[in-house]
Amino acid sequence: MARNLILSGGPFHDFPATSAALAETLAEVGVESEVTDDITGGLADAPEYDLITVNALRCRMASDHLAPHRDRWGFELPPQARTALLDHLERGGGLLCMHAASICFDDWQGWPRVLGGHWEWPKSHHPPLGWTTVRVHGDHPIVEGLRDFDLVDEVYSDLTILPDVTPLASSMGQPLVWARPVRRGRLVYDALGHDTRSYDNPVHRTLLRRAAQWLLKHPMSQ
Repeated sequence: MARNLILSGGPFHDFPATSAALAETLAEVGVESEVTDDITGGLADAPEYDLITVNALRCRMASDHLAPHRDRWGFELPPQARTALLDHLERGGGLLCMHAASICFDDWQGWPRVLGGHWEWPKSHHPPLGWTTVRVHGDHPIVEGLRDFDLVDEVYSDLTILPDVTPLASSMGQPLVWARPVRRGRLVYDALGHDTRSYDNPVHRTLLRRAAQWLLKHPMSQ
């Protein structure tokens, strides 16, 4: 059974609930997940895991919007933790990044190059949480044969995205899901997942299960 480390925690979201929902979803394809709010401590054990998932909002809280939360939630990713993530990818490991991962680790200039994009204050934003239609694109194994789907979520908008990123899913014209090789490993970013309602949609759950299989280089299930 593949082992997955879910890095969790932060404000504005029920990360314990969404991390549990994600772990339940991935268990359906034989992925055993452990959840930790200790980002740095968790990454110290990175070599023990086949897959690392970032389901958190951990950053410096430097923007005006986040500043009131700086004392409690302000976070910088230490150099050894950055190296652990890069070494995981160099070993061929998978990195699944959910929702607010694009806001994370803003003290690390290399993170947007790993992720393929990032949230840029004050340009990036999202409309109110609500129903949206997600369009599926292309024939990548993660989305091949999947239909468009509706769910309750936030649509992250106007992210700064690298030019080589090809969206696998979008909503309201905004790229939401992509997959890319990084070093010898693979990365998937899924901007969905604000709360557990995002995991209620069976197509989204299928997409996430396939994402894990693609990241782990396992045979793809339907």
